[in-house]
Amino acid sequence: MRSEILELARARGIMIATAESCTAGMVAAALTDLAGSSAVFERGFVTYSNAAKIDMLGVQAQTLQDHGAVSEQIAEQMASSALDRSAAQLAVSLTGIAGPGGSEHKPEGRVCFGLATAKGVTAHTVEFGALGREAVRQAACDHALEMLLNALAGMPAP
Repeated sequence: MRSEILELARARGIMIATAESCTAGMVAAALTDLAGSSAVFERGFVTYSNAAKIDMLGVQAQTLQDHGAVSEQIAEQMASSALDRSAAQLAVSLTGIAGPGGSEHKPEGRVCFGLATAKGVTAHTVEFGALGREAVRQAACDHALEMLLNALAGMPAP
């Protein structure tokens, strides 16, 4: 899947940015593990803390207060800001609770994803369940890669 992402992005002249919280750079690492990734990977933001989300991405403190870091609203802001603060044309974001733990309102395994292009930003939530920290993080990384692949597949070639 990673090589397909790079091939499609290269063919479409698309640069990619990532904004990651619970995966702490796993998506960026997955993409840049492959030779030739510098042609399509522009940059990655690892914003693990709320302060980093605010400082690096300009996430609104009020949105964090109102909805919490693990929310579609924050995922949208992260993706949109990654796009705005880079030379990329496609950005993916993810913020979640890898575990262990969680709460009644935000359980372990909940990850919110954002995807931003020049046409706008979308967000959705996936409940991976209490798979354990490593498995949740890997599942979230894989899902973000699938999002990138699907987005690129739907973009026209120049």
